[in-house]
Amino acid sequence: MTAPLSALDRLRADLAGIALADDQASIRMASRDFFWFSPILKVELDGKHADLVAMPRSKDELARIAAACARHRVPLTIRGGGTGNYGQAVPLAGGLIVDMRKFDRMVFARRGAARFEAGANMLDIDKALDPHGQELRFHPSTRAQATLGGFVAGGAAGAGSCTWGQIDNLGAVTALEVMTVEAEPKLIELRGNDILKVMHAYGVNGIITEVEVPTAPAHDWAERIVTFDNFMAAARFGQAFTECDGLAKKLVSIHDPRIGPYLRRLQPYLDKDRAFAVLMISEPQADTLDLLIADHAGKVTFRRGAEEAKAVAFGTHKERGGPGPLYEYTWNHTTLHAMKMDPSITYLQLRYPPPDSLKLIAWAEQQFHDDVYLHLEFQRRHGQVVPSSLPLVKYTTRERLERIMAEATAAGIQVSNPHTYVLNNAGWKQIKAPQPEFKRLADPHGLMNPGKLLGWEAASQEAAE
Repeated sequence: MTAPLSALDRLRADLAGIALADDQASIRMASRDFFWFSPILKVELDGKHADLVAMPRSKDELARIAAACARHRVPLTIRGGGTGNYGQAVPLAGGLIVDMRKFDRMVFARRGAARFEAGANMLDIDKALDPHGQELRFHPSTRAQATLGGFVAGGAAGAGSCTWGQIDNLGAVTALEVMTVEAEPKLIELRGNDILKVMHAYGVNGIITEVEVPTAPAHDWAERIVTFDNFMAAARFGQAFTECDGLAKKLVSIHDPRIGPYLRRLQPYLDKDRAFAVLMISEPQADTLDLLIADHAGKVTFRRGAEEAKAVAFGTHKERGGPGPLYEYTWNHTTLHAMKMDPSITYLQLRYPPPDSLKLIAWAEQQFHDDVYLHLEFQRRHGQVVPSSLPLVKYTTRERLERIMAEATAAGIQVSNPHTYVLNNAGWKQIKAPQPEFKRLADPHGLMNPGKLLGWEAASQEAAE
């Protein structure tokens, strides 16, 4: 007697003609992101994996995948470049991984706006926008790997946030198209505040198929490294530079002197025991920036012109040597470089609200000096300069990590815990929107990335009663 087919076998049969992979190497690679930045998540998530990987190329193929998963009740996890840090792309319940990176068509581009399929790579997007004289307003340090849909579903900020804020700010995303996961999938267009229903939701609320974003006029971005006597001198410069609205800027990143040794490619340009800033400035205004640097007793140790900086970022630079794009040494790339040299390193996510940002930074630098190495990423949010931080932490115990977060919170610093994969625990990165309600509409069977959003099932049951 022939054994009945499993749900996965029936799913595989329904997906005939769609690119699939079930070899161990492909499944392992598709089931991971950078959760191992956290020693806590490394224990909780290591070994979690899907059973099958699908690589759709069209909306029709996506609809077939969504319908088949709904029919056979197979969990599915959507992933892009896999550059998240909290297990956003790790399937807790097995099932199907949907790798969106072949779903990457440009829908349109015009001055001030562009629309791409969700799997479009963010570096490739800027390459496509370049002939139009446009660029993305901001991008993560993982620009070369990250996808636009993944950034919306799991990212926050990056190079350009010193001018344009974060992905969840009003106006940062114009529209999202979302496909529901049910027997007959529907397409839903979200605009305005409705976008928040799927923003930073780790792909639990429907499949993001298209993303429409405002674009900015492309600048010729020059790069600089500047050293300062101490960390707070560098922080004060970072605050002043970000406040200087007359200077077009793309990156304002400030680092504790002790971080320097972890950034090997930057070593020739760093002075021992001096804090440093990593900057991107519109090249026609670079001389004016020099005046501000001099006012803060900084010393420029590295200059790269805009033409060369663009060639390095776009991969067209023919000469070898020198550092990669400077944004790849900032944000959470700093953590990656440090962990390659010292696996005991982990990180935190802090935000220092105005008007006392610099006082809070000074307090944190002194309070946690022994085991926390601060680096700041300056942003402009809601009309104010707001420094955030992804500090390196010398990890000893979970209790010590939690104590640092508790003490920082008590002092008035805003903490988002990067050592949890649960959306409900995301601290200041939680989105104030009816995400559980939208999940009941877009994912009625609870198949999308299960285990990441808690409480929606209970709410559904209460509504039924």
